[in-house]
Amino acid sequence: MKFNEPQLRAVLATAWSLETAKQWTPDTPAAGQCNVTTVVVHDLFGGDILKTSLPDYDVDHYYNRIDGVVVDLTDSQFSAPVSYDDELASRADAMQCVLDSEYETLRAALLARLK
Repeated sequence: MKFNEPQLRAVLATAWSLETAKQWTPDTPAAGQCNVTTVVVHDLFGGDILKTSLPDYDVDHYYNRIDGVVVDLTDSQFSAPVSYDDELASRADAMQCVLDSEYETLRAALLARLK
């Protein structure tokens, strides 16, 4: 499967739900989706997992680097631009707050929509 950012952004907007992150809302579908999205995208398309500390939220924000290009597929959840640290992270780091059911739900939804 080839990575296509515009296509993936459109598909994610319909794949995210309360079943993929408890912070999801219809008005901000990307809310809380960074960890699960980053891991699913990493597993499907490869690349690196990156993180940035967000002190205002007291969390780490996860995103991808694919084919050398940094891609934050959940950036729409923020009202202001993020200053990225691009710190290399592991899959295990990103999975710390992700339930298996959230991962499986998003992965299945993406695969069904990308076919």
